[in-house]
Amino acid sequence: MTDHVVCALSELPPGTAKRVMIGTRAIAVFNVDGKLSAIADRCPHEGASLSLGQVGGVIVADRPGEYRVRTDMKMVRCPWHGWEFDMETGKSWCDPARMKTRSFGVKICPGATLEEGTYRLEVFAVSLQDDYVVVTC
Repeated sequence: MTDHVVCALSELPPGTAKRVMIGTRAIAVFNVDGKLSAIADRCPHEGASLSLGQVGGVIVADRPGEYRVRTDMKMVRCPWHGWEFDMETGKSWCDPARMKTRSFGVKICPGATLEEGTYRLEVFAVSLQDDYVVVTC
């Protein structure tokens, strides 16, 4: 597994998603209330970009006709057909044993800790005091 610097944290404020490319692999990185997650940016159903999907809680029912939203669980909904995927595990909400998209480790690293040669960086005019989003795949 290799760490890849994908963007400055300032480019991914809470409530947003970003599609990043690592080699030929498209990855959707989400910032939900300051918590980051990363999954493959391709719905396994028909290939839609999950980074364009809506993020929300999960609707559960204890019995028929009584629904509630669990806001502690966050899912991304495919923008084409509404299939839901757990943003931490990549598993489908309706068929977790058979349907999933790949999940990746993601963390925030202070710019001062990123040594030249340790990570592949595109060089732009940025301050090393900024924090960066790092995906492991």
